[in-house]
This record gives sequence, C-alpha cells and structure tokens, in this order.
Amino acid sequence: MPLSLNEIRDRALAFSKEWANETNEDAEAKSFWDGFFNVFGISRRRTATFEERIHKLDNKDGYIDLLWKGVILIEHKSRGKDLERAYQQAKDYFPGLKEKELPRYIVVCDFENFRLYDLEEGWDKSFKLNKLADNIHLFDFLSGYKRHTYKEQDPVNIQAAELMGKLHDQLKVIGYDGHALELYLVRLLFCLFADDTNIFEKGIFQELIQLRTAEDGSDLALYIDMLFVVLNTPGDKRLRNLDEQLATFPYVNGRLFEERLQHAQFDRKMRQILLDCCYLDWSKISPAIFGSLFQSVMDDKARRNLGAHYTSEKNILKLIKPLFLDELRADFEKLRADKKSLDNFHKKLSEIRFLDPACGCGNFLIIAYRELRLLEIELLKEKFKNQIATNIDYYINVNVDQFYGIEYEEFPAQIAQVAMWLIDHQMNQLVSETFGEYFVRLPLNKSAKITHGNALRIDWQGLLDTMPWDKGTPRYNYILGNPPFIGTAYQTIEQKEDLAKTFIGVSSYGMLDYVTAWYIKAAQYMQNANKENTGLKTKTAFVSTNSISQGEQVGVLWNELFNKYHIKIHFAHRTFKWGNEARGNAAVHVIIIGFADYDSNNKKLYEYDNIKGEPHVIEVKNINPYLVEGNDNFLNSISNPICSVPKMQSGSAARDGGFLILSNDEKKAIVSKYPATKKYFKRFVSGEDIINDITRWCIWLKDYNPSELRNIAEFKERFKNVKKFREESRRSGTKKMADFPYLFAEERQPKKDFLLIPKVSSENRKYIPIAYLPKDYIVSDKTFIVSDTTRYHFGVLTSLMHMTWMRYICGRMKSDYSYSNTIVYNNFPWPENPTSKNVKTIEAAVQKVLDARAQFPNSSLADLYDPNTMPPVLIKAHQALDKAVDLCYRPQPFQSETKRIEYLFELYDKYTAGLFVGEGKKKKGIKKSSNKKNENGKLTKAIFPGLLFY
Repeated sequence: MPLSLNEIRDRALAFSKEWANETNEDAEAKSFWDGFFNVFGISRRRTATFEERIHKLDNKDGYIDLLWKGVILIEHKSRGKDLERAYQQAKDYFPGLKEKELPRYIVVCDFENFRLYDLEEGWDKSFKLNKLADNIHLFDFLSGYKRHTYKEQDPVNIQAAELMGKLHDQLKVIGYDGHALELYLVRLLFCLFADDTNIFEKGIFQELIQLRTAEDGSDLALYIDMLFVVLNTPGDKRLRNLDEQLATFPYVNGRLFEERLQHAQFDRKMRQILLDCCYLDWSKISPAIFGSLFQSVMDDKARRNLGAHYTSEKNILKLIKPLFLDELRADFEKLRADKKSLDNFHKKLSEIRFLDPACGCGNFLIIAYRELRLLEIELLKEKFKNQIATNIDYYINVNVDQFYGIEYEEFPAQIAQVAMWLIDHQMNQLVSETFGEYFVRLPLNKSAKITHGNALRIDWQGLLDTMPWDKGTPRYNYILGNPPFIGTAYQTIEQKEDLAKTFIGVSSYGMLDYVTAWYIKAAQYMQNANKENTGLKTKTAFVSTNSISQGEQVGVLWNELFNKYHIKIHFAHRTFKWGNEARGNAAVHVIIIGFADYDSNNKKLYEYDNIKGEPHVIEVKNINPYLVEGNDNFLNSISNPICSVPKMQSGSAARDGGFLILSNDEKKAIVSKYPATKKYFKRFVSGEDIINDITRWCIWLKDYNPSELRNIAEFKERFKNVKKFREESRRSGTKKMADFPYLFAEERQPKKDFLLIPKVSSENRKYIPIAYLPKDYIVSDKTFIVSDTTRYHFGVLTSLMHMTWMRYICGRMKSDYSYSNTIVYNNFPWPENPTSKNVKTIEAAVQKVLDARAQFPNSSLADLYDPNTMPPVLIKAHQALDKAVDLCYRPQPFQSETKRIEYLFELYDKYTAGLFVGEGKKKKGIKKSSNKKNENGKLTKAIFPGLLFY
C-alpha cells in the first residue's frame, strides 16, 4: 500500500540524517539511491537500473548512473563535484535513448546537493540533502501525490487514445471484436491508469508485461487473463500458491472484471503497443477528456479527427455552475463559521443525486462529481482548520453512487462507468495530498449506475436505489447533459417513433429536433418528483441546438412545456460555439437552458458578444423561449399579419423536375432556333438568383397559342419529362398537374410589382438582401413576395429592427437564416403610430440605400452585403435608414440588440393582448398599427437599377 505523505516526510528526514556525511560516489551511490527510492515506498530494483549502457553520438559507450525509462535519469557525483557538468553529461545520453525511454526528469546529486530538472515544464530546483523533507513535493511523480490540472486538450490524452486505437485495430484484425473487444480495452485502460496512480503498487502492471511475458507476445493474453481473474478475486479467496507477482495486485471488485471474456491473442507488435501504453504517464490523463477520445478510436472516421470528439470542461462548467455549483458554493460561504450548519451542509452534499439521461462517456457526470468532491475537500479543510485530520476516510461522504447515467451505446456506457472510478481515484489522491493521509477506495464497493439503453423508453425513476436517509420516494435532484440534437431530416425511424411516443397528442411533433424529447421527459419527471417534495427540488439543464429557441419549433415545444408542465426557465446561455479547440473540431452553435416546474427569483441570462468568446451575465425577471427577457410568449404560425400591412406569400412552385426552368444559354439556343418562342420565356428568380445575380428563365404558358408550339420539339420533350415526373410523384396535387405539364404546379404570380425576400440567407450578413422586382418576373417558391408595397414597407423590412426580430424568431437551415412569413413576418410588431414625417424620413433613407446599390451595377447583392466587402456608402445609407426606423418606434436610441428585441416583445404583447381566441380567431376592436400607403412613397422600377432585366 502506498505511504501517507506524513510517513514519506518522516522517511525523508531519516534518510537525510543517515547520509549526512557520505562523500564517496563509487562506494555508496547504489545504496544511497536504493534508500532514496525507499523514502517513497518504491523498490528501485523494480523500476530503475544502474549503469545503463548507452551508445553516444561520439561513437563511445557511456553508462547512465540510474535510469527509470520514461521517468527519471540520475547522474551521481562525489561530494563537491561540478553538478552543472553532471547535468550536461546526463543530456549527452539522450541521443542513445529511444523516444519512449526519454525521461521527463533529470536529477544530479553529490550526496549533499540535489538539483532536479523538469524537462517538460522547463524548471529546475536546487536544495541541500537536509532540506529533502521540505522539498518532497517536488517528487510527487514518485510518491503518487500529484496535483492534477485539467486542460481542454492534453497531448498525453491524444497519445494514449492513439495507442489504444492501434491495439484495438490489431485485436480486430485477429477476429477479437464486438462486446468482448470493447470490455477488454476498458479493462486495460483501468490497469494502465491504476499502474501510475497508486491503485496498484507503482509500475507492477508494466513489470508483469515486461519481465514475465515472451517478447513475441505469445503468452501475453494468458497473463492478462490470469490478471483479470486475480483483480476480481478477494485476497482470502485466492489460491494459496498463486504466482507471487500476480498476488501483488489488489482486489478491485466493482464488477469490472467479473465477466469471463474470450481468450485474446497477442504478437510481438501488439505486445510492444501495450508496453508503449505503459510508458505514458497515465496519472496525467483527464477522465473527462480521455473517455470521448477513447470512444473515438472505435470509429475510423472519428479517429482521423482525434481530439475533436470531446466536450471541453469549460463548456460543461457553463451548465453545471448555474445549475447547482454556484448555489452550493454560495451556501458554503455563508456557513463557514457555523460548524453545526456545516455538518448539515456536508450531509446534504452526500445525498444529492444526479442523472445524465444521455451520458455518452460520462463527461458531465465526471465534471459534476469532481466539482462536488472539490467542494467537500474545501469543507473538510474548514472543518479541520488548525487541526490534524486523522482517519480521513471516515469523513469523505460524497461518492460515485450518487451519479446515474443512461447511454444508448454499450461501449461509451462502459467507458463512463470506469471513468467515474478514475476521477474518484484522482480526487482521493487530492484528499491524500491535502490531509497527508493515504486514502483509496479499494475494493470498489460503490459505482456510478450507468444504464445501457434508450433513455426515452426507460423509466428514469426506476433506476434509483433507495438510500438509508430516504424518507419516501428517492429522486434525482439534478438532471443534466447534452442529449443528441438530430434534426428531423436526419432522424431514423426509431427516433421518429421516440418523438411520437413522447409528444402524445401533439400533431406537429414531426418538425422537432430529437433533443426536444428529453425536455418533455425531464418535465414529466420533475412534475412527478416535485409534487410532494418539500426539500431540494429537481431542476434540469440541457445543452441543445439553438433551433429549439427559433422558428416553428418554439411554438410546438414550449406550448407543451408551459401549458402542460408549467415549466419556467431559470437560466440560459444564448447561442455560443460548442466544442473545443482541437484540430478538426466542427463548429456547433448551441444554447443551454436550465429549467424546472417551479419559478425562481434568481434568473440569469448569459449573453455572448462573440459566440467564440466568454459571456456576460444579466439578472432578469423572466426568460422567454427565445432566450430574451420577457413574458412566456411563443409565436405560433399564423396566416395573417398582426398589423395592417400587405400579406406575404411564397412564390410559384414549378414541381417540374427542373424541365420548365432553363439557363440563359439554353433559352438563347431555343429562341435562336424558334424566334417565336421568345414571348413564352420569362425571367425566373429564386432567392439565390437574386442574391448572386444569376440569370435563369422559365417557360410560362399561362396564355398561349397551341398552333405556335406544335413543331417545337424542345418544348414537347420537356413537357413529356414534366408529365412523367409529376405522374411518379407521391403528392396528389402534383399528380393532378400531370395533365398540364406546360404549367407551374402552383401559380402565385403577383399582379403588381413586388418585394422579394429570400427564404434562406447567410447568417454572416447584417441585413437580408431584399429586392424590388417588376410583376412579369416569375418567382420561385423558395422566396417570399409582398405585393402592393411602398418604400415605407421596404424600409422597415430592411431595417435593423426587422433584422433583429428575424434573427431571434426565424428558424435555421444549417446555420443560415430560414425566413418565415407565418412566424417572422406575420408576428412582427410594426411601428405603432408612425407620423407622416417619420414615414417620409424612412422613404428618403430607402432611396439612398437604393442609390448606393445602383453605384455598383456589376456587383451582386452577395457582394454588396458581404460583411467584408460592403461599400462604405451602402453602410452609411443603411445606418441612416436604421435610425429613421428606430425613431418610428421611440425617440430614445436602442443601446444594444438585446434592448431592441426586448422592446419588440413588449410591443408584441401589447398588440396581441386578447387578439387570439380559440382557434386563432381575432377579437374585434383590437388596435393595429396604422401603416397606410403613401402615394409619394410608391416604389417604381427606376429606383432599383441594376436588378431589372428585360
């Protein structure tokens, strides 16, 4: 068993006294270093060798005084010799060592003086022999009492995962696959970690492989099988003639080694890979990071971007801090001085239960457990202030069995189970370091309960075990995690069935992301758990795609959450970039929502000025589903605008298989051959065409002379293909139009000139490019059109006020804006009572915007509205327009986008108070904004040069 820190210090003092007067290097150096290693409870014979022969760069042989491969190199001199020269001599040995044998530390010593070099961190420290006890912390890498730091990405984690990936591949090649392979690798992971962290006696797993197995690997699997049996067998149940080296290993339990696995087979290469794994410092592995990396080795595609497949601890803390940690730490600060209250608080920590119902490799559970243990250690330090803590194991009450997880795939579930033990042991090491008394939990009598299965079809409550302190039904206090996002287009049949079974009675569930089902399951759980709970109530926080706070999903999801389960949002992180800074990491834009079925007076919004940066927090009275301060409103899809403005509709739908739409060259070729067909072609535009200045045409035969088309073979062939396409369609409406292959399937062509708004536009643009087109343009159903408009309408729709509303309310197509007439436009609160002066100011500003566009006739709207190339004259014109529109709403300027959207929601509440009754019927007498046409503001073709084609 490893030594306590106090015993190590005592041994260091005794060692200093014993060797205080020694001077002769040759006579006593070996005994000196045997004694030095014994200070830390390490048998030098098992780890390091004297007089290691090395071939140096000068082609001469050298002899290293003492080498522990991969860890430490020692160069010893007689008292008074030059230690700087000794250090250089030590470095001269490096070219003769293999990469895996290179040490991190160098020690040079002359009996009286020590100098320790950390080659990785780049520091060195000198001290006298009689000060060894005072500097014992410098040798944490020998004692095992190593303070851990947690980085978002550590090369050791990457290296370890890559090596385990190689071993995985080799085992798979020989046919060792599936469940057995996954569990085999998880067990090896535990052994490698245990070998470097004092779960095992230091280095005994590596020693077993290195010294007892054949170099060709032929008997390695046999020894590993025997080791697995030993680790699963208590000491008093083991065979009395068990191999002495195997008997050194402790009883682990925890059911990790319980199942008997198929016998594997190793060769020379595989044995070397496992030894290379042993040479890494597994004490530096972060369970939170390594679990995801380890999982990714099973997937060739994922392994190519190794390092991109874990969630950064910084992002996990964004969820767990406001969910529970900030509150617990605040309570602790209040109770520091009151011992009785501190004891009660400690009891509370040991009774809290956590559930991650989509736990993956356990990242959220691991970090949550680590932070809870760190808080407990601070509490115990306060409790034993100015005292010596003894029997510290009696006071460590927080344990892994307070944590529960559900995971759909078996392998990550196994990793999560083991990773929780690994982080538990790391925290136990910190306890040992803090209180100077060795503390380890072996055998593993308690474990996190990680269930392999579909969380949406499992009874969450049924996973709980009643604990001794429970009065009545046990419950989870915190539900947390990062459920799978998966948009509707990417869902499997099983996932769609999961949504159907979760959203019972909800007709529009099919448009929802998969993650929304976890919101409903959590809401159902909290409603039941909190009903009779007078203590610590259940609260939930999930990472989600930002799409659930945008567009039509909001109305479907939050109607259920608000009205059926009485959910309130307690805190939220608005959109930010999720992931880490690893290579190949994909950008995912997410939100975090913390919620419960009860209200809170301490609501917080975390806002990001830069989605890649850090947030600032705002205390608010209420958070709505769009993650804005405001009432619990959600915008439903409605057929008419809430204000008196022209109606917006989609363009015409061809549903032709592409045969009625032609490129500019195709159109020219037909007209050149049949000049009479020119009148049957009309300019065809989609949002993409307008934005990127693409010229396309369509065949438009709403009014035609059949005799003129009789001999046009190109038309006949195209109509034949349209007919076939429509006949094969699954849509009944499209099938009916097969008899009219020369017409668009749905014709919604305006009779007047109109505004065009693309349905999809890049998120990078500050403004959606809006165009004004003549009535003879045929518009795709991939755009929205507004007819019978004025410059005033154009100005408001192009303004920052409308763009802000759009950004918060619209859905997303990938990350691009997906505009909606029924959600965004129809619910938009226009200025309430604009004066004639306000309207004229907007009209004049609109003209300047159009004039600015006209200065660049060869530039597309994509060029003009690219944030990197937008001309200054156009920027200034838009700024003037924004100011003019703002003044229509109120005289005071808006200080930020947040203030704009908050104001718009207030105005929306005012406009819609009592507006919707029953099935969306309108009450009479509702005041609407008076947006009247102004004859002087009527748009004409002349004010939009460069985008009109004849």
